[in-house]
Amino acid sequence: MIHIQPENLVIIDIETAPEHASFAELNNDWQELWQDKIAKQLPEGVAPEEFYPMRAGVMAEFAKVICISIAYFNKESNMTMRVKSFYGHDEKKILNEFTATISKVAGMNSKWCFAGHNIKEFDIPFICRRLLINQLKIPAYLDFQNMKPWETNIVDTFQYWRFGDYKNYTSLKLLAAAMNVPSPKDDIDGSMVGELYWKGTDAERESALKRIAAYCQKDVIATGNIIMRFKNMPLIEPENITIVE
Repeated sequence: MIHIQPENLVIIDIETAPEHASFAELNNDWQELWQDKIAKQLPEGVAPEEFYPMRAGVMAEFAKVICISIAYFNKESNMTMRVKSFYGHDEKKILNEFTATISKVAGMNSKWCFAGHNIKEFDIPFICRRLLINQLKIPAYLDFQNMKPWETNIVDTFQYWRFGDYKNYTSLKLLAAAMNVPSPKDDIDGSMVGELYWKGTDAERESALKRIAAYCQKDVIATGNIIMRFKNMPLIEPENITIVE
């Protein structure tokens, strides 16, 4: 981490939700596919339809991206951070806006790379799967399957915190607390996103989307400050963080 320049990082985080509000809304074929998918992980005493709202939101075959937040550093007289979110009900639009933005970054900075917490095992694979499901091309910078290990340049705070130990999972909330970074979890948590997204009237759902986007932005801000801790640099203070609409 010591040789990584913060200005070269694009921090990302995604929020996902089930494609349907409930198991009952799936057609018969998809209900059967769901039951096949979760057969080995279904807890004892829990019915497949009960498990759907609990786990469908993290499975790319049954869920969609509803928000992608990105953050990047600017080194001026002091270090600042800019944050932007792509969110809504139209997943294809979100994915197109995200890849277009990253393509611009790649065109301006040959040294850039993705950063985030557990993005290597969740966020990036999820985005790639949903790109294919939406019949969109996977950009070269996301096509890690065709890259050599040393070409997959990702700064993943989850992986860095492992220090080669693959036995444990450390959440962003726990890592932030351990490193004395302001917690990103002061409103909702990931387990609430799917229910929030599907609950209520159209107006209530629009309001919930903005709340989910704000939650996602807090995650990339916290991740950015964890990276600053890894580098023994001062945290980015709230007055030096700009949310771009």
